[in-house]
Amino acid sequence: MDASVIEVLRQAGSQDPNILKPAGRLLEQWKTERGFYITLFNVFSDHSLTVNVRWMAIVCFKSGVDRYWRKNAPNAIAEDEKEFLRQRLISNFEEPVNQLALQLAALIAKIARYDCPREWDTLIPTLLNVVRGQNPLAQHRALLTLRYVVKALASKVFPADRQLFRELTSNVFNFILNLWNTYTESFFILASNGADTNQIQEALEKALLLLRILRKLIVHGFGIVSESQDAMLFLEIVYERARTGLECRKTLISRGIQLEACDKFIILLIKVLIGVDEMHRECCIELLSTTLKFTVFYCFTEAGQNLAFEKFIIQCFNLLKRMLQISTYDPEVIALNERDVIAWAHRGIKVNKVQREIFTPDTLTEICSRLVTHYFLLTPAELELWDTDPENFFVDDVGETSKYSLRPCTESVFVEIFHQFKDILTPVLVDLMQRHHQPVDSDNLHAILLKDAVYNAVGLVAFDLYDEVNFDQWFSTTLKEELKIRSNNYRIIRRRVCWLIGQWTTVKLSTELRPKVYELMVEVLSPDEDLGVRLAASDALKLAIDDFQFNPEEFSPYLEPTCSLLFSLLKEVKECDTKMRVLYVLSFMIERVESEINPYVGVLSSYLPALWQLSEEHNMLRCTIISTLIHLEKALGRESVILQPLVVGVVAFSCDVHQDEHVYLLEEGLRLWSALLENTPAPTPAIMDLAKNIPALLEQSVEYFKICLYIVEEYIILSPQEFLNQRGAVIVETLRSIMSDLRTEGLLMVLPVYETFMCACSRQGAELIKPVLLTIFENVYTEDESVLVMNIYLTIMARVLWFYKDIFIQILSELTRKIGGNEQSEEAVLGHLIRVWVFHMELTFQTDRRKLLALALCSLLGANSPPSVLEHFPQIILNIVETLNDITKSDNLEYDFIRFGIDSLTLGEQSNSPPYVDEDYGSEHEQRKRRLAFNDIVTSISLKDTLQNQLLTLRGLVGDDQFNQMMSTLKPEIDEQLKFYISL
Repeated sequence: MDASVIEVLRQAGSQDPNILKPAGRLLEQWKTERGFYITLFNVFSDHSLTVNVRWMAIVCFKSGVDRYWRKNAPNAIAEDEKEFLRQRLISNFEEPVNQLALQLAALIAKIARYDCPREWDTLIPTLLNVVRGQNPLAQHRALLTLRYVVKALASKVFPADRQLFRELTSNVFNFILNLWNTYTESFFILASNGADTNQIQEALEKALLLLRILRKLIVHGFGIVSESQDAMLFLEIVYERARTGLECRKTLISRGIQLEACDKFIILLIKVLIGVDEMHRECCIELLSTTLKFTVFYCFTEAGQNLAFEKFIIQCFNLLKRMLQISTYDPEVIALNERDVIAWAHRGIKVNKVQREIFTPDTLTEICSRLVTHYFLLTPAELELWDTDPENFFVDDVGETSKYSLRPCTESVFVEIFHQFKDILTPVLVDLMQRHHQPVDSDNLHAILLKDAVYNAVGLVAFDLYDEVNFDQWFSTTLKEELKIRSNNYRIIRRRVCWLIGQWTTVKLSTELRPKVYELMVEVLSPDEDLGVRLAASDALKLAIDDFQFNPEEFSPYLEPTCSLLFSLLKEVKECDTKMRVLYVLSFMIERVESEINPYVGVLSSYLPALWQLSEEHNMLRCTIISTLIHLEKALGRESVILQPLVVGVVAFSCDVHQDEHVYLLEEGLRLWSALLENTPAPTPAIMDLAKNIPALLEQSVEYFKICLYIVEEYIILSPQEFLNQRGAVIVETLRSIMSDLRTEGLLMVLPVYETFMCACSRQGAELIKPVLLTIFENVYTEDESVLVMNIYLTIMARVLWFYKDIFIQILSELTRKIGGNEQSEEAVLGHLIRVWVFHMELTFQTDRRKLLALALCSLLGANSPPSVLEHFPQIILNIVETLNDITKSDNLEYDFIRFGIDSLTLGEQSNSPPYVDEDYGSEHEQRKRRLAFNDIVTSISLKDTLQNQLLTLRGLVGDDQFNQMMSTLKPEIDEQLKFYISL
């Protein structure tokens, strides 16, 4: 088999799809055959084969491990085969190809996550023995494998697995630590003594692998780090290793040697401290003073920065931010007793003491000044990016990259430190602002950059400066004038002023100045302005609109130019991310101004189809387009028909489960679909054709089940006859098939759909849901549901009984056969259903439901009423009378409101339209719902008159004596109330 497997693996690495696909299918078939993985092992262990074939063998092996290594997996690999592979995989660690060695390490780690240490207790000892050996290559490969194995074991989350990992840590930590110290010292000595680069690289790579292992062990392998002397020793020497590493790095660079592994080693040392802080904050409090001194030295002193490099400084800032966030309150810990409260208080005192010792007023002043005047300055590289690619500069500038990019990282630290030491730093920043708030010479680039940095700082901490800055005055006298300075260098300030206005608008800007802000942003959005400035203005405009004091009427004079300019900007930008941001501003503006946007929709709606086509490979941009269409639909209402061709096409694509892209677009697509149905004045063939996607969505989209059901209801109300004819049966069957898997919450969403079927298309709807009715009747009979679900069950039963007694009798017969056969009569089953009915009716509080239930009960008091129903006569009358009490209202307050009451849920027969329906109020769907409710026969029937007629009929059937005997079973107070409503 080896030869044929080798050939198929070679074909699987082909670039020709005609060769690759058949080979892939054949490998998939072989993955479940016995002996296949031993063959793969033989292939990738054969160093005489090509690297590509061996690579494909390992990749195929890894894929098989994911699917077939677990004991309970379908077609699981045989135990004897797995045992053979476990032994052979750790029999040799001399793979010469680095890329393959990496893949082998990852493969062994995958198996270790399933089997180590229970089924593979020899793995760790074998790796440690090889590490202790003298073979450099084998030692490196064993360390690489150990690194991946430890990473895999550390990722397990069950308590038993965590305990096993802690036991592993206690056994190996000291050995790994000593070995790391050895190789780290070797690297430092070799680097300082001018040794050969290969020797330095070899020692450094092993030290880096060992450090990665130590990081996982110390973060995940200790319950309480501070209780381990070895762990604390390791953390204490991390700082010294970082210092020495930075000096060695400088030495190597002076010799013209740039080692990427050296940078990784130094950065990883700081990541160790960050990781320990994330999992063991108490331990880091012990090292707080050392950490603060370390980070302050390298981030804010000339001596430290001469040794540091950007990625290292980023990690130092991340660590410093975490140290600043240590406080007396930890959201993950709840103090349960007095001892805990005292412990946290002592911790807070200790943290505050250390912070006061390190962060003296002079130190804080220096830190604040250095952050603003050094780190916040735009760099030449950033200015060049602005010139050559302004869109990418803009996206990078506003991105959420505080953990990986220097500028946002320093900004987040500045905000944190300013917030904590506001009293000390406020005068410092205010002084900087006063020194740099006046316009500067446009030819003085450094002065411009410095002003930009100060404005940035003032905007970042706007909330903290609320009482210190008179922004209205600053805006009126300085900022608006700076937007008019048109030199090229001054674009830096114009962009920053736009951003600054956006930040302060939501903090402190008087209502009177808001129109001026809109006017200025419209001016800055002009096509002859720099693109970066215009993008900043669009963001500032969004923030100005996104304020609780926003007044659409006040914004109305600026709506037309704003729409036009934003639309021009949207067409001009090329990058997907930039288009998303501008389109988001437009979309948000549409949402806030609502119907005021109508006159300006034409241009946007003509562009969106082209943008949709251009964004074929950018699903996030398409999501933004759909969101914009949703806001347009809602803003335009019935006028949104002009968007219908585009919207229908977008919905058809986004909500088709056969399209790969639906996983990205479905949520927004369903919202757009619902908005389309909400606002369309009439059904169209294209809109009705969309419904073909509903059954598949109901089956597959558990997350969006609720909105899918809402769309079904919208269709029923929009075009009941057509929709039920085309899709009714398949939707009922789909819902019936999943009902048994639904809990109460799901049933409460599904059952109203059945009710809507009958309300919108009475006889046809009842016939369609007949397959479900037996389940509903059976659940009522067994009372095996919550009160809320039972209420809806009974409402559906009542509607069937009141309108379609033949269907009710048919379902009752089927239920009798199912639950009792010959032992139960239909009369007995009906009697039990009535008993459940009258009991749960008392727990129904919606008056419209109670009226329907009462009307249906009245229908049982006529001809052919079986004795089992009449047995419940007192409870039936009790519920009907209580319902009458609930739904009557006073006809004349000067008289007894009960005696002269009228049914509040009965609409007058003379009225052609409901008095409470305003045809211009609400969406098209809401108006259709009101008309449907008005046309429901239940609303036109008087419960009082129905009860009187039924009781008179009943008296005629049973005779006066039996009728009077039945009436005597009523409670006196119920009999008295009944006489207020009827005359017998």
